[in-house]
Amino acid sequence: MSKQNNTLKIIQELIEAIIKALGYGSKTRKRTWHQHVVPYEDDWAVRREGNKRVTSKHKKQSTAIRKAKTIAKRYDADVIIHRASGGIRERISYKDD
Repeated sequence: MSKQNNTLKIIQELIEAIIKALGYGSKTRKRTWHQHVVPYEDDWAVRREGNKRVTSKHKKQSTAIRKAKTIAKRYDADVIIHRASGGIRERISYKDD
């Protein structure tokens, strides 16, 4: 391998490493805007998929569902409604296919 080819290979690997570190690699998973309606303490909460913190807290599940739908419509995402036991009750999609 010539010195020029070796240099080009090193530069290419460096660029690929930078792209991967910035999260632009083709194998990286894009973060979603799916909204989960989940039991939270003695109330209900809306939480974006992948987040630890809640977006909002509500006394009633119906109010949390309404809030989650508003957010999901804005971002063409899904609303995943959980039961009080934690299982999934329903999934509503607002994606433009």
